Amino acid sequence: QFLDSIFNAMDAVNGGSCMDDHDTDPHVSMSRGVKFKSSYHEEQYFYKVNLEVAVWQTMYPSGVVIGSNSKAAFPPGSRSSKSYVGYGNLYFFFDRANITKAFNPNRDLYNSESYYSSLSSNDVSAFYAKTTTIDFDYSGSGSNDNNQYYEHNPYAWNAAMAKHDMTDGWDLPPNCNQEGETFLGIPLSQTSGSKLQSTSTFQNQFDFEPLVDRNYTYMQSFGTNHGWLIGETLNNGPGSIVDKDTSHIPLFYTGTTNVDMGGMSLSNLIKVVKNIN
Repeated sequence: QFLDSIFNAMDAVNGGSCMDDHDTDPHVSMSRGVKFKSSYHEEQYFYKVNLEVAVWQTMYPSGVVIGSNSKAAFPPGSRSSKSYVGYGNLYFFFDRANITKAFNPNRDLYNSESYYSSLSSNDVSAFYAKTTTIDFDYSGSGSNDNNQYYEHNPYAWNAAMAKHDMTDGWDLPPNCNQEGETFLGIPLSQTSGSKLQSTSTFQNQFDFEPLVDRNYTYMQSFGTNHGWLIGETLNNGPGSIVDKDTSHIPLFYTGTTNVDMGGMSLSNLIKVVKNIN
């Protein structure tokens, strides 16, 4: 309903043909073109990370409002003055690495929402102690094609393994003549100790580091020149991030801002989103 409302609002002001109204699939891109050492390593990895997800589900039984009490400049890394990040914001991304604008909610957090949003800053060891099994079915995860996209086979690698976000022009909507990277979403990135490449902390609710196989215990390699999209480490050197953390949840792809190619101007797009209740 939320996405339909955004689409109707955009359409009412001639939003253009490049909006992805129904194909947006909210997800978190952690890596691309993953190749596991074997199906056994794949199974062990997914059990490990899904156990971490099970802990999150125990901590946040009814969900959680995402955000942090840090400050950030827009776009991240720019010399603009920093502003308070806060909780429950909707963000406009010019691309996954450039958050252009934050749209704040029209109310403060309720007490219960505030409790869960700040829960991870406290001692959460009790949640880990009582979560020792996975009580949800994740057997449907993956390509559903005999795992050929996951188990390492250098002779059976295919471009679909490195498929980028749907805004990268693989399937443009009808009458859309230019690919675009813009979208509305929620950043999940966190700052790192690196001085080479880093970002601001946009959320404290989820720590993705336990999901990352830094030492290649399970992974064979990646099919692209990007490794972990939540911050890549060079040769496992501590603090040497060469790809900054760009993790996020895309909610609504807006495509190109080129009006002549079927897009919507950036100024009009921001005007519409500002009026979202």
